[in-house]
Amino acid sequence: MKRARSSEVFLGAGRLRARRRLAPLLAAAAFAYLLFVSVKLAGFGSSAGPAAAVGRLAAAGAGEPLRRRVERPAPRAPARAGAAVSGYGRITGEILRRREAGEGRRRRWGQLGNFTELERAAAEAWALGARAWEEASAFTGDVDSIASRDAGEGPAECPGSLALGGGETVVAFLPCGLAAGSAVTVVGTARAARPEAQRCDGTPSRDDDQVDGFRKCEKWQRRDIVESKETKTSSWFNRFIGRAKKPEMTWPFPFSEGKMFVLTIQAGVEGYHINVGGRHVASFPHRMGFALEDATGLAVTGGIDVHSVYATALPRTHPSFSLQQVLEMSERWKARPVPEEPIQLFVGILSATNHFAERMAIRKTWMQFPAIQLGNVVARFFVALSHRKEINAALKKEAEYFGDIVILPFIDRYELVVLKTVAICQYGVQNVTADYIMKCDDDTFVRLDTVLQQITTYNRTLPLYLGNLNLLHRPLRRGKWAVAYEEWPEAVYPPYANGPGYVLSIDIARDIGSRHANHSLRLFKMEDVSMGMWVEDYNATAPVQYVHSWRFCQFGCVDNYFTAHYQSPRQMLCLWDKLSAGRARCCNYR
Repeated sequence: MKRARSSEVFLGAGRLRARRRLAPLLAAAAFAYLLFVSVKLAGFGSSAGPAAAVGRLAAAGAGEPLRRRVERPAPRAPARAGAAVSGYGRITGEILRRREAGEGRRRRWGQLGNFTELERAAAEAWALGARAWEEASAFTGDVDSIASRDAGEGPAECPGSLALGGGETVVAFLPCGLAAGSAVTVVGTARAARPEAQRCDGTPSRDDDQVDGFRKCEKWQRRDIVESKETKTSSWFNRFIGRAKKPEMTWPFPFSEGKMFVLTIQAGVEGYHINVGGRHVASFPHRMGFALEDATGLAVTGGIDVHSVYATALPRTHPSFSLQQVLEMSERWKARPVPEEPIQLFVGILSATNHFAERMAIRKTWMQFPAIQLGNVVARFFVALSHRKEINAALKKEAEYFGDIVILPFIDRYELVVLKTVAICQYGVQNVTADYIMKCDDDTFVRLDTVLQQITTYNRTLPLYLGNLNLLHRPLRRGKWAVAYEEWPEAVYPPYANGPGYVLSIDIARDIGSRHANHSLRLFKMEDVSMGMWVEDYNATAPVQYVHSWRFCQFGCVDNYFTAHYQSPRQMLCLWDKLSAGRARCCNYR
């Protein structure tokens, strides 16, 4: 017993001596940390000078209604009479500065570029659309339950799976397309790496940026990011004070040169999901107007040697679609006739042929704002035609019942969305008498009351271009969204507002319509860039108010938004419920 007690006393004395030796080190570490914090936060609590005050004010007001700020702009050459004045934020101010500096030597965009390929595609789409409309008008089948086959033919039998051999390029035809749950598995070997524009680069997406509940981009190890000494010191200090982060599992890049891989692409309700070696790597949503049954072509190519390809869980018959499951044929949702008296705003909504659910969700939500119900605002869907006459016949029936669809008789293609934008401008000038025109997509939720309030705060005597503006954006020359030099020879795009939602004055829309009629309007496959190009053309003769606000959301939704993008029909209903309860909050689920 005595030995045990003496041993216990000895160990305690050892700990005491160790603590005494450690105390100076702890004091030095604490002093260094306090010094580091004081340097990093220097001036935080002190009275800052005018420049710091202006910086904080600009940061606090970024994205708010762009009124005159406190800062005084640097002296510059006097603007011409009636021109908009700088002091409206970085993006808008730079746009105005460039406009004034380049006055007198700007060329009109209509005289630049080679766009004959787009014109040929448009001519072909119009010709095919004329025949498609005739077929839809003559269709006598049942459109309440649409089948992909022609009326009178029996159901088509399609293979439930496919097994393909290898090669440099593998191509296959899927007669019944894909369905939710269909998967394509590729077994191959990666070749030597080459530079390529990547949708995911190892940086994880936000938790609320998901497709079918999966992150758009997962995290993996990146060799170009090396942990610095300061980071290691901070990590040690966090562990010392008991605030160490939980260990996070990281994975290497999913492909290695010369090594075999197994990649699976699975079709979901909202998009595709990519797994490599059994681990989820990335997801991306379907493009506007896309339907899984239309995915009838399979091609595997690129920097890989393909050993085998397997397509599984394919639909055995062409899918059917019941309008009764989506469209609620109620008098409550019918549009009011176009008023003869002037209105404040006309809203044109770009929509795809088979987006019946998206249009129905808008009718039930923000189309119910009092401004639309009372006739001060008119909203219409602008829809082109499909290759499938059954879908076109269903669209025709929907348009006749609800009275809120403008059918454009050409075959819908991504490159021709710009024609819908031109049609919105023409309709807003010829069919209604509106002060302003707004363009949005059918997955955009619009807080119409707030947008109307914003419009009234700006100078009515000057043309207006309001939205989430982009300045000095350069075209991508590589990757999926590449733009060829023949399509866009200039180094940068003109200032343009993001396509999900923007507002422009009727005089700008009138100029667009007249120039399109006399064939002097340049067309580009990106409709939002095209609008920026047309506005800059108009700005060469009459000064335009460029007004920027990030509350016209490009990617998803932020609280206190003006518009929210990428909203599914279920999210539309959720946003409307929250607005009805007095809260402009987001619904971050699909």
